[in-house]
Amino acid sequence: MNDEGRQPRLPREVWVLVGAAFLVAVGFGLVAPALPTFARSFDVGITAASLVISAFAVFRLGFAPVSGRLVNKLGERRVFLLGLAVVAASTGACALAQSYWQLLLFRALGGVGSTMFSVSSMSLLFRMAPPGARARASGVWSVGFLLGTVTGPLVGGGLVAVSLRAPFVVYAVALVVTAVVTGLLLRRSAPAGPDPDGDGSRRSELRDALRHPSYRAALLANFANGWAVFGVRVSLVPLFVVEALRQAPSWAGLALTVFAAGNGAALLVAGRWADRGGRKPPLLVGLVLTAVFTAWLGFTDSLALFLVAALAGGIGSGLLSPSMNASVADVIGPKGRGGPVLAGFQMVSDLGSIIGPVVAGAVAEASSYGAAFALTGAIPLLALAAWLRAPETLPTRVR
Repeated sequence: MNDEGRQPRLPREVWVLVGAAFLVAVGFGLVAPALPTFARSFDVGITAASLVISAFAVFRLGFAPVSGRLVNKLGERRVFLLGLAVVAASTGACALAQSYWQLLLFRALGGVGSTMFSVSSMSLLFRMAPPGARARASGVWSVGFLLGTVTGPLVGGGLVAVSLRAPFVVYAVALVVTAVVTGLLLRRSAPAGPDPDGDGSRRSELRDALRHPSYRAALLANFANGWAVFGVRVSLVPLFVVEALRQAPSWAGLALTVFAAGNGAALLVAGRWADRGGRKPPLLVGLVLTAVFTAWLGFTDSLALFLVAALAGGIGSGLLSPSMNASVADVIGPKGRGGPVLAGFQMVSDLGSIIGPVVAGAVAEASSYGAAFALTGAIPLLALAAWLRAPETLPTRVR
């Protein structure tokens, strides 16, 4: 930060990564409407069709540790481009699949490329951004991904009307173009300078990072975020709107859109806040909002109150993500690639998104929706307790 108190500008490479994240998210949304129907076209049941979706997540989770080691061994840019190439090849193969088992295999392999892309892009993002701009870099990257996830299904729905294979072809071509363009734009990029007031350590290995209380707290926070935001929100919100609030299914889509709007609005605010005043203040506020309003969702008795809770929960998640991501980058330090550290960080979110819907769904079935959402709201409180004891990671001179 200069003498006038301005925050450092985001490097050009950060915006390249934001654009790549947007295009990848758009493509993911392109194939989402087509995938279950495409699987069913091979005369399989609903469970088998759902397995195609789950296989992607399982392979993504299982390959994450390998992706982390590859980042440290080969470098971020190579793994980034290789991940895009794997997803492009697997997606193109899905378009040519002639049987259910081929589709299942090709889609599962896409999860391998997905985790290579996400781990390497986060590592590259944090190495390119100055210490005083890491949270903002994470915020704009997340906004790019969020906009892509909203845009993709809109375009994908139109392509499905043409052919069930068309979204896969378009996504594969888009990934090839993205890999070529980003490869050219990032070929001469260099990491940011040293960390002011930092200890200079390289916590590139998971065992080293686990000794840091802020990293352990970040793991809990990301697990809670995966459970509440990527898991329960998607699985239980549509059911609650229809079965408890007695509303049309279209209102569930509106609730998810309202959540995304609050999330996107808070992401950029959180990035600037975390880079100016420290990672912990927006992170703590985000955890409180996520806990309170996630729990409140299950006790609302009107659509208006439900939408208010969804909006506030989206704001909480938006405040949480950039601060949490930047704290992990601070722990790693600018000199360490931290592939295994970021892979572990990603894995806990994936675990939360897998475990959360199963546990919360079982609680809702055995007890009530209120109990399921209350349990989900309690998970961020565990992370809050850990963060209250964890030290601030933003260097003093940056603040």
